[in-house]
Amino acid sequence: MAQGYEAVKPPKGHFYLAGRLFPRVKWWKQRNMRVLYFYILILIATNTANGFDNSMMNGLQTLSYWQDYFNHPKGPTLGLFNCVMSVGALAGLLILPYILDHFGRKICLVFGSFFMLLGVALQSGSMNFSMFVGARFILGFGDIIVICTAPLLITEIAPAQDRAILVTIAGATYHSGAFIAAWTTYGTLKIKSEWSWRAPSLIQGLFTLMMLAVVWWIPESPRYYVSKDQPEKALEILAYYHADGDSTDEIVQLEFTEITTAIAMEKNADHSSSYVDFLRTPGNRKRLLIIITMGLFAQWSGNGLVSYYLNLIMDSIGIKDANRQLLINGALTSFNLATNLFFSFFVDKWGRRPIMLVSSAGMLVAFVVWTALSARYDAHASSGLGSGVLGMIFIYYLFYNLKSGLIASYTTEILPYSMRAKGYTIMEFAMYVALFFNQYVNPIALDNIHWRYYIFYCCFLAVEIVVIWFFYVETRYMPLEEVTKVFDGDDVATATNLEMEKIGEYGKGVGTTVHIEEARV
Repeated sequence: MAQGYEAVKPPKGHFYLAGRLFPRVKWWKQRNMRVLYFYILILIATNTANGFDNSMMNGLQTLSYWQDYFNHPKGPTLGLFNCVMSVGALAGLLILPYILDHFGRKICLVFGSFFMLLGVALQSGSMNFSMFVGARFILGFGDIIVICTAPLLITEIAPAQDRAILVTIAGATYHSGAFIAAWTTYGTLKIKSEWSWRAPSLIQGLFTLMMLAVVWWIPESPRYYVSKDQPEKALEILAYYHADGDSTDEIVQLEFTEITTAIAMEKNADHSSSYVDFLRTPGNRKRLLIIITMGLFAQWSGNGLVSYYLNLIMDSIGIKDANRQLLINGALTSFNLATNLFFSFFVDKWGRRPIMLVSSAGMLVAFVVWTALSARYDAHASSGLGSGVLGMIFIYYLFYNLKSGLIASYTTEILPYSMRAKGYTIMEFAMYVALFFNQYVNPIALDNIHWRYYIFYCCFLAVEIVVIWFFYVETRYMPLEEVTKVFDGDDVATATNLEMEKIGEYGKGVGTTVHIEEARV
């Protein structure tokens, strides 16, 4: 079992920062903080676009006009329709960390959005198979840049008191897009033309346009400015949005000093911001193991079967009516949205490790029963067994939704700034390799070995539980810069308080130089 430092639970209505206790700020009463939360809401909506796309592709496969237009794709051809977006995403990941670290978070959002809009336009106007596949590649390239950048920026601009919840909600809102797409495709089922599938593709672009209209006013990451030797800009952003412009506010001074201290400690440790850093220390190797498995668990827990090929599963249990399939898809995405958002507010109360362990164990039990019922249905088809499979899919997703929002928040918080962009890229790379496998192999396997394919996911879920139990660490209640203590032993909170004492000796105002020799405690 993974052991390590765990922060103390703060009293109700309070939070800890640098070891000091503060009352929670009522953000809705401060104008600048209200504006910041609006910007964060726009960033959260970027995952809505991603969820919309995945659910839309599920829904399109039930539309007769889409099936007829592309000559009823099956097996490898159907897999290519879906997996080519993952290929585009993998291509985007190759350049992402470099533009994130060199040009900042905001420029990545703009860059990725233009590619997404180009992909949406080409997909909506596709005239043939090649054009649709090419559009999916471009869409995947832009989408990965946006959905990787948004959680990083939310993590780095959110107030410490709400960071974990906000980033978890950002991960959970994937299902808000899936919800909209599921009911959109259900509605366009009644359109008796090609617009039954072209219209959802066009609607997909609305979320990106909304973000692109607002991104120019969203603040850049204060941590990015500190890393580029522009600490005065970082302090200005923290003061403006976290304390209504008061740069002498104690929370702002602590946040700023923690950021400058942590980044100085990283530089003092000779972090080169390269991928090699993940292999240099025991703490970083543990981070690497966690982020790679986090990416694989996100897609190889069995959810890929339903995310893209629910229609094939419904066909296998005798539910073949397109209208009923779309209703089930809509009901499932509604259920996923509600449960994901509900669970997002308990990430600190319940803790990361317990949530992930209960989630994986619950999924395993549900999947074993799902597999057994499918096997029975294959031997003796009955509506009762089919309904049982459908019920287990909902129970499975109840447990999957328990932890799905943690993918973004847990990954970003265990990585120090100098490794955050590359580490998040590694996690997404592992996720999209698994996703490519899901999208391409799943329809082939379902066509050939049917329910027996489910056994692979049962075995993988068992492995998942073992890995989480032995290697994953608890990070609840910890401010972002202080998580490093769990992995490296660096006490940023103590170092921050030493710096604050020095600031007190020399008068008010936050300095921009950190005494490195005293930063490692």
